[in-house]
Amino acid sequence: MGVFTRATASRSRTRTATLSGLALLGASALVLSGCSASGGGGEANDDQPAGDLSLKIGTLLPQTGQLAFLGPPEEAGVGLAAKEINDADLGIQLDVTYGDSGDPDNKAFATTVPNLLGEDVSAIVGAASSGVTKLVIDEVTGAGVIQFSPANTSADFTTWDDNGLFWRTAPSDVLQGEVLGNLIAEDGNETLGILYLNDAYGTGLAGFVKENFEAAGGEVVEEVSYNAGDTSFDAQVSSLKAANPDAIALIAFEETKTIVPALAYDPTKLYLADGNTADYSADLPAGILTGAKGTIPGLDTAGLGDFTDRLQAYWQEDEGQEELKDYSYAAESYDAVVLLALAALQAGSVEGADIAAELQNVSGGGDEPGEKCTTFEECAALINDGEAADYDGYSGPITFDENGDPTEATIGIYEYKEDNSIERTN
Repeated sequence: MGVFTRATASRSRTRTATLSGLALLGASALVLSGCSASGGGGEANDDQPAGDLSLKIGTLLPQTGQLAFLGPPEEAGVGLAAKEINDADLGIQLDVTYGDSGDPDNKAFATTVPNLLGEDVSAIVGAASSGVTKLVIDEVTGAGVIQFSPANTSADFTTWDDNGLFWRTAPSDVLQGEVLGNLIAEDGNETLGILYLNDAYGTGLAGFVKENFEAAGGEVVEEVSYNAGDTSFDAQVSSLKAANPDAIALIAFEETKTIVPALAYDPTKLYLADGNTADYSADLPAGILTGAKGTIPGLDTAGLGDFTDRLQAYWQEDEGQEELKDYSYAAESYDAVVLLALAALQAGSVEGADIAAELQNVSGGGDEPGEKCTTFEECAALINDGEAADYDGYSGPITFDENGDPTEATIGIYEYKEDNSIERTN
């Protein structure tokens, strides 16, 4: 365990749905805009306490395990937000403790969650994996602590009995399944095989892909799953090849590096999702994925302004880490921290339940949405002046419904280049 103390935050690190609205899919990324449901009122809190609030949050993000590639951008997003909030000095200071979620196989979360709860955090940012969250959500929310995921997409969390304490800036797989299923059909494929991880994420997304592909006139001719920890996929590959589908959807994590060579499939007929739409230039032979497509929730980095520059500067200069290779869920992580800070400021409290009661309001999803603002400083100034704030962040407008789900989101479509790196196409 290493402890890093700075003026911005203290950092301890161990290194070992229902989405309402109309969805439109065209040549550009799909954007879902929903009618926000009513929550608590949008009235500002006029009884702000004297002095700064001190908000303790923890992270449950993957430093190890199948999704470790998502850890750096997510932790960078959290850290940058905490630094900028503390530097703003507008009535709240954040203290961040970083912890490893691991995955359902290595179970790092089993140590991290009790440690974070023992630190009396008000909120935990994470997990990245829906499967991990399913294993800890009752423990976290049962302790009166907010669990705020930047990447959980399982539709199960929309109706989870979480005492109003589970929130997420990532859209439900209801949306990603619609985008991916329609994309496969629009590319002219009439039959589809699906290979998916048998967990909350994989089974849910596979179901939504199937539903939307078949609604578009296609037929799913084979569905096969594998379990976390599997190292051989011969049986699944044989079943898919026997079915001879026009296209294959591969919903997996790290195992993708083993499955793709075993499939030996026309890459232009291969489709991935956010769990494995990653840069494989250092892991797979050049050309093996050329023309394959994948989806990732979130805005194009070209539309993030100087956010990625600030993120890289923070990660490399403040944290002394290597250059970020991608920005998956960095914006969602950043926005999660900003929203937690704004809700605490609005509530005048760092109690989990009090913060949760204001999260919908500061996102603009309450009965009386406040004034639009796009930075912590702008929004905090409004709140400190007794006004209501409606934060629109780098991950999108957000606008929570009463279930803690964002009602507006963007899914990007990516294509693999010759060197197995990805490029956003729309």
